Amino acid sequence: MASEEQCSVPLRWRSISLTHIEFPAGDLTGQVLAYTSLLPIAILIGFVTLIVFKRELHTISSFGGLVLNEGVNWLLKHILREPRPCEGAHTTLTTEYGMPSSHSQFIWFFVVYFFLFLYLRMHQTNNARCVELLWRHILSITLLGVALSVSYSRVYLLYHTWSQVFYGGVAGSTIGVVWFFFTQEVLTPLFPKIAAWPISEFFLVRDTSLIPNILWFEYTVTRSEARNRQRKLGTKLQ
Repeated sequence: MASEEQCSVPLRWRSISLTHIEFPAGDLTGQVLAYTSLLPIAILIGFVTLIVFKRELHTISSFGGLVLNEGVNWLLKHILREPRPCEGAHTTLTTEYGMPSSHSQFIWFFVVYFFLFLYLRMHQTNNARCVELLWRHILSITLLGVALSVSYSRVYLLYHTWSQVFYGGVAGSTIGVVWFFFTQEVLTPLFPKIAAWPISEFFLVRDTSLIPNILWFEYTVTRSEARNRQRKLGTKLQ
């Protein structure tokens, strides 16, 4: 909970354009944390971009989990109705309730789901075992740091209390685990049938769930096709 001293000291808040995330004027740390708290928006944009350009069913399912997670957060806030700290400090809030923190719930859903995807969904397909594991560990540590930073930013900027951020993280992590295994055990077996639907074929929706490492697969297929086309082009020019 924010201390009474923090709430009693009048602060002049500045807003980041378009997003209306506010930070204390002249506070460089607050400004950095304000931009950090925008990471969930960047993640959403990334998901939409992937869906538009990749049209892969697992990505669509993951995005569906994020939407479900946000719906659960909205429901919990309106059931618990716990106010935010320093009521009235911010004037650009979409809701007056703070339990649980939607930012914390969002980022921990994403990070936990991504952890499970990295270590359970993706498998080794080449001989660079050590390199493969190393980049997974580095990415996992980076994501953990991102989640902690986003969570801390909500407390520092007086949008939430520590308990609101903590329980948001617990809710997001729990939903992330449940949705990952629901996707793996229930939805993934249905993906081949869904991909074969006429509407899926029309929109080029695809299922890559049987491909262990889609990044490596796309790299090798693209390289092979590029070499074949280059060879054919060279033959025509002779």
